[in-house]
Amino acid sequence: QVQLVESGGGLVQAGGSLRLSCAASGSIFSIPGMGWYRQAPGKQRELVATMSRGGNTNYADSVKERFTISRDNAKNTVYLQMNSLKPEDTAVYYCNANTLVAVTAKYLEVWGEGTLVTVSA
Repeated sequence: QVQLVESGGGLVQAGGSLRLSCAASGSIFSIPGMGWYRQAPGKQRELVATMSRGGNTNYADSVKERFTISRDNAKNTVYLQMNSLKPEDTAVYYCNANTLVAVTAKYLEVWGEGTLVTVSA
């Protein structure tokens, strides 16, 4: 009913920048919350940043001052601008959306398939 498609991952040197995008499509009435999580090899998935429809943001301490989350509500798209990347930022980054599905009028949490970000030293 709702799909998330991520893009923008890749290989970058330490200190570089990348911008991730995630577009939601399907039977969407609204998306109260969108965000990014990541999972490094051998580690649990962790929160990176979230943003409400109204613009409230939440960041992991490890990415504050380096990453910026933003949304285009008209396009049902969320972005993650990542600057000053470090090797420890290497992970698969997953988009997450808490959606209000139009056809069911119920909330549904949706995950993207993930995009790999690799930061070389």
